[in-house]
Parts: sequence; C-alpha cells; structure tokens
Amino acid sequence: MKVTVVGAGAVGASCAEYIAIKNFASEVVLVDIKEGFAEGKAMDLMQTASLNGFDTKIVGTTGDYSKTAGSDICVITSGIARKPGMSRDELLGINAGIVKSVSSSLIEHSPNTIIIVVSNPMDTMTYLVHKTTGLPKNRIIGMGGALDSARFKYRLAEALEAPISDVDGMVIGGHSDKGMVPLTRLATRNSVPVSEFLSEERLEQVKQDTKVGGATLTGLLGTSAWYAPGAAVSGLVQAIACDQKKIYPCSALLDGEYGLSDLCIGVPVVLGRNGIESIVEINLSDAEKEHLAASADAVKTNNANLEL
Repeated sequence: MKVTVVGAGAVGASCAEYIAIKNFASEVVLVDIKEGFAEGKAMDLMQTASLNGFDTKIVGTTGDYSKTAGSDICVITSGIARKPGMSRDELLGINAGIVKSVSSSLIEHSPNTIIIVVSNPMDTMTYLVHKTTGLPKNRIIGMGGALDSARFKYRLAEALEAPISDVDGMVIGGHSDKGMVPLTRLATRNSVPVSEFLSEERLEQVKQDTKVGGATLTGLLGTSAWYAPGAAVSGLVQAIACDQKKIYPCSALLDGEYGLSDLCIGVPVVLGRNGIESIVEINLSDAEKEHLAASADAVKTNNANLEL
C-alpha cells in the first residue's frame, strides 16, 4: 500500500505522520515545491520510526512525481492556507490552478489511484478534480465532513461534560462556516439523544461553535489548523486502504442523491477499497433539507467561478 501526500506543510506532514504511526501503509511519499522541504520532513519523521514503533517508509521529493508512481491513494493538501479573517472561498483562484496541476501529475504516474482532496475551498476543489481528470466518481473524495464531524463531537463532549468516546454525531453540507449542517437532532451520547441532556439553546451554541471551528483556530494560530485535519485524512486513507467499509461524511459528487446533482458536497458515504463504495441517504427533517439546499446553492456559486 503506497500513499502519496502532496504538500509537506503542517497538514500534509501531520497526515503522513498519522498514517505512518498506524502502520498500515508500506510507503508514504511527501511531495512539495519548496526545495528540500519534503525531504527534510520525511527524514525527520523517519527518525521517529524506532521511537513510535512503525515500519512505514517515508520519502520526500521536490516536485518529482515519478517517485509517486503506483500510489494507491493520493492526498492533495497543497495550496495557500487560510489567514485570520479569510474565508475558505477566498482561496479559490490560486488553489484551483494548483489542484488542477497536481491532480494531473498524480494521475500521469498513478492512473488507478484514489484521490482525497483537502485543499480549500474543498467542495469546489473536489468538483474541479472530477471535471478535469475523468476519474470515476468513486475515486475522488473531499475530506471536509470528517474533520467537521470531529469538531462537532468535540463541542458536544464539551457541552455534555462527557468523554468524547461516549459521543457520536455528524456534519453534512458544505465545508464552510455558513454551509455546514451539524445534525444535532441525530447526535447521541452512548445511543441516547443529546437533546435528553442539553437544552435547545445549548445545542444551538454547539452548532454555531462547530460551524466556525476552523475560523476559531485560524484566529488563535494565525493560520489553518493541522493536527485534526491530518488525523481526519489519515482516517479516510485507512478506511480505504484496509477496506474497512466505514461511514464518514465526505464531499462526494451527487447525481440525484438528496435531490442534488452536479456538485460535490458533504454526505455520509461508505469508504472501502474502491473509495466511495456507496452514498448513504438518511432521512432529514424539513429544516435540515432546507439548510442542505442553501449550502448546495453556495457551493454551486463557487463552482461557477471555476475556469474549467
């Protein structure tokens, strides 16, 4: 199992680290455009192997995509990161050119790969990969929902004053501050609806805190977060590599599901060796349907600005 991560910055390096530590891949290739950067990150990570007990080989390269040949899964994290006050949508113009070039280079050397898109605006970048590569739609996945759901569960556990292992919940919709649809109605604490423990007002606060989770961290850190995004990507990669058939909310190309077509947006999917094995359609309330439709409209507005 060979995995390529394009972009050796904080998110890409964290992703590579978590994949290596889980020890399910034989090789991870880090690619970056900055001379020596990926090579240095790879060497630093390899020097943790004996300390962390993994045997995954990590190599770095400055823009030599021939070293990515035969990758089963490729992760695209490259692009400019958010700064305080920026929305994910503001990154569209620059990152679109980067993602288009990177995906083409990856497929040239690994035509049978599965691509996971992390670069923002993530739903639109995932759509761009669909429109420009010709890969089957099951082999192109946007990461956002897995991260947003992890942030949702963090906020739920905080509000419940409960261990996070007790909490389950999911976020669908666009990976944006306004587009996320945290499904508070379906969230549970050890199978008990969280509404049994929390007031409507507290649940609304959890929802709003979840939606601005990325912006909150950007304000604190001065740049995008990396630990949770890296962990979210590694979870998706492992589910595919190990054929786990796990359900994650991911940005997928829809063709009538949830009444939506010709866009990528976060919905629950089953992930296995073929990438997206199936899209799971859950029964949404009228309010949830309305929020998802509004989120889809915003994503489509972004998509219309792409130069395909």
